[in-house]
This record gives sequence, structure tokens and C-alpha cells, in this order.
Amino acid sequence: MQKTVVLNVVGLTPSLLGENTPFLSAWAAKGQVVPITPVLPAVTCSVQATYLTGKLPDEHGIVANGWYFRDDCEIKFWRQSNKLVQSPKIWEMAKSIDPNFTCANLFWWYNMYSAVDYAITPRPMYPADGRKLPDIYTYPSNIRESIQSDLGQFPLFNFWGPNTSIVSSQWIANSAKWVEEHYSPTLTLVYLPHLDYCLQKFGQDKQQIQKDLQEIDAVCGDLINYYQARNTQVIILSEYGITPVSQAVDLNRILRKHGLIAVREELGRELLDPGASIAFAVADHQVAHVYVNDAAYIPKVRDLLESTAGVAQVLDEEGKKAYHLNHPRSGELVAIAQSDAWFTYYYWLDDAKAPDFARTVDIHRKPGYDPVELFLDPQLKFPQLKIASKLLQKKLGFRYLMDVIPLDASLVRGSHACVTTSPSEGPMFISHQTHLMNQDVIPATDVCSLILQHLTM
Repeated sequence: MQKTVVLNVVGLTPSLLGENTPFLSAWAAKGQVVPITPVLPAVTCSVQATYLTGKLPDEHGIVANGWYFRDDCEIKFWRQSNKLVQSPKIWEMAKSIDPNFTCANLFWWYNMYSAVDYAITPRPMYPADGRKLPDIYTYPSNIRESIQSDLGQFPLFNFWGPNTSIVSSQWIANSAKWVEEHYSPTLTLVYLPHLDYCLQKFGQDKQQIQKDLQEIDAVCGDLINYYQARNTQVIILSEYGITPVSQAVDLNRILRKHGLIAVREELGRELLDPGASIAFAVADHQVAHVYVNDAAYIPKVRDLLESTAGVAQVLDEEGKKAYHLNHPRSGELVAIAQSDAWFTYYYWLDDAKAPDFARTVDIHRKPGYDPVELFLDPQLKFPQLKIASKLLQKKLGFRYLMDVIPLDASLVRGSHACVTTSPSEGPMFISHQTHLMNQDVIPATDVCSLILQHLTM
């Protein structure tokens, strides 16, 4: 098989190739750039599962970045077990063709307990004293100590939150080189999320994202030169395009005002109680799975959603079939936002009642995706001083709450999940193997077979 590396440059679209991405633009010009037809929802976990299996969500089961686990009556985001993906993956297909094939998965999602030969993914430590410490999960397990000894600790707090920076993508790029030098896998999958941050914060404001484009261009340029010098062919792809948004839609607050959501009060704070609710929305960027525990209320809930400003479409059973979301993990209804809107998870009606985790970076407790975690609260007069005091508490071993995140959803200027109709603003596949690029548009389900063709040509 031909050694291949796939660079997943999140958020990169044809429209972003230009003067701020000189290396990528020149490299793409030597090959072919083909738009990818996005999958719905166009979110990380669903898209990656489709790329790696060649199947849609109704088959592989990854209907969003998180969903309602009905048996537990709990909403869970960012699970990591590969067992949740219910279809064969590309590394299993390749291994059946060539038993000597090996694969490294570097930070693509659902990376734990898969059949890849080498895996690295974020896995923070959560000691009983309440701290969150940067760490990784690796397979084989001995990579964990060796790679962090060589590259330094994985920069978790630059990977997500208000302190996101090129540092995390650079660390991942360095880890790809490290794995190549130690193991030389046949296929290496590399996740480079840097553009995801600035595009959600600033939308398509070219002045605001100029530096970020230049930074990811430099990281990609270094990686591409490195791999090409090792006779490894390079594929660049992206998962989705991020579109400008100007309105946040609070679906759960609407459902609550109509008596459909139950909350439980703890220490003066309100927690969503999905098992006791008649209906609730699991918000994920521009798509929300709406679970209705009492089927008699489905018509009422649908009417409420369809009459809500910012909602473009509500999928019922037939609609879910049309979009390949008819899977038991999906909500009874699926709401899709207008292209200039996105859905919050907010369910409280008074900010004083918001749960304590609402003002923190906490991707697991929140019952929905929260891009506001990318911002520091602008109402804090001395945010860095507050952060320093919290870090001192952490260093001294005390419990602490890093409550520096705002509750102002209007700060978010970019989002994704609904399918864009403009190829220049959507995901793409770039390769120098132009003889394999014989389609004007690549369906998301064809990405898997196209990577296999690169491997076996």
C-alpha cells in the first residue's frame, strides 16, 4: 500500500484559500480541489464517522456530537469509545486488503478502544479534589509517557476554551511526526482544529482571522514538506464550512415557558431534568435533536418549533428518513436552524439560577454544545487577575471554580451543522492524485473509498 497522511484541517473551505494561506494555496494549485457534499448534521463526530465508514448517521449511529441516552435518562456529549460507531471503519477495511497495513489515529474523535495500531486523543485527569489536569490517552499505552516526555504535556487548555491557540494544533502536528518516526504507519489521520476556534468567534471576518489562517498554513506547510520528503502522499480535507451567524435561538427556554421542561434545584441552581421533562432540545450548533418523552405532545412541540424565529425546518419521522437521521439515538423531532442562526442549550429563565458549570468550560456536564466557552466574560473587570487567583487555588490543592465564561450567546459569530448550499463555503478534498479525482463533487460517503483508492493505487 502507498503510505498516506490525511490532514483534517477543520473549517477550511475553498473561499479561505488565498493570500493568507500561501503554502496551502500553492500546494492545492498543483493538484485538484473538489467540494464535499456535507452530511447532516455537519458537526465533528457525525462527519468524521461518515468519512471513516462511508456510511450515513442512520447506519453508523453518530447522529450528533452528543445525544440523549434513553436508558440512562442523561444527555452525554463528547463520548470517546469507538464502540459507539456502529459500522466498519477504514482501517478495518484496509487491513482486510493488506494484513500488513497499519493506521495511526491522531485526535480524530471516537479514538479510544478502536482497532487502529496507534492512537492519541485528549483524556484529562479529574482528581477527587475537583482539578482538571491535561493528559492524553494512547494506544499502545506506553506512548503516553514517551511522547509527553519528548514533546511536553499536551496543551489541553489551548485545545478548547478562551485560551485556544495554534499551540494545540502544533502539538498534534508534532505528535504526527513523532509517531511517523517511531512507527511509520501506512495511514496517518491527523486532526488540526485551529480554524474552528477563530471562525466560531469571528465568523468570516477576514481581518480577525488573518493571523489564524497564516498560523495553520505554516503548520500544514511544515507537515506536508515533512511527509513528502518521506515518500508519503498527502490528502487535505475538512469537515464543514462555518457560516456567519447573527442570532442565537434558545429552544429549551421556549419549551420551558410552555411547561414542557422540568428542572431540579440544587443549592439555588437549576439543573435540567430530561427524564422528568415532557420535551427538551439537545442543541448542537445549528441542529437540535428534540426528544419528546410523551408522544402525545409531538404535534404541539413541532408547532412550537416551527413558529420559532431562527428555525428553518423541523424534521419528523419522514423528514429524518430523508436526511438519514432515522436512528434510535435521534430525537423524535430534529430542528434545523436558519443559516444565520444557531441553537443554545440554555434552559434557565433567570441567569441567577444558571448552574455553576454554565460559567465554566465544562463540555461533559452541559446538556448541549456551548461555543460561548471560547470567550472570557467581558463583564469581568480584571479577568486575568481572577484567573490567576483561581490557578493559585489549584496549585495549593484547593477546590476551585474557573467561572470566567459569559452567558451572552450573542458573542458567537460563526456556526455550522446545517448544510451549506455554496461549494466555496463548504468542506473540500484536496489531492495531487488527480487521476482519482474524477467527480465534480464528492459525496461525504465517498471520502472513505477515495482514501482507500489512494492507499491501494
